[in-house]
Amino acid sequence: MIKFNVKTCLGAHSQFVADISCAEDAPAAVKLGLAVRWAHLNGVRLAGADLTGADLRGASLAGADLTRADLRGAILTGADLRRANLAGAAIVGADLRAADLRGASLAGADLSHAALIGADLRGANLRAADLTGADLRRADLTGADLTGADLRHAVGLEAFGAQLER
Repeated sequence: MIKFNVKTCLGAHSQFVADISCAEDAPAAVKLGLAVRWAHLNGVRLAGADLTGADLRGASLAGADLTRADLRGAILTGADLRRANLAGAAIVGADLRAADLRGASLAGADLSHAALIGADLRGANLRAADLTGADLRRADLTGADLTGADLRHAVGLEAFGAQLER
């Protein structure tokens, strides 16, 4: 077991310290991903945490409060984020391929240039979200609220045609 410090988005302050099992020389992205999983399992607050570049492939974060968290460049491929609160989060350039975001709140989140290929966004709240340049190919947006979302240069919206206002 090693201790891993996760900081807040606002600077050098510690948000929490996680007890994780991995090699000391494991990449920081892997350690951060393990710390996030540990925090979620232990009910530790993740809102406003600096999770930049975290490796969260396949993570089970259903219902997690990630409000205003910094997930820029995070790897969330196949992650379970059902009903998670990601309102106001910075998710720029993150990899959310095949992620389950059913019922998630992404209101005001910055998802610019995020890869949402095959993501399940059914019933998600994307009000005022920035999806500029996001890749939405094969994403399921059934029932998603895209009111005021910025969809400029987003890819994969052709199937939705007139249903979406840009």
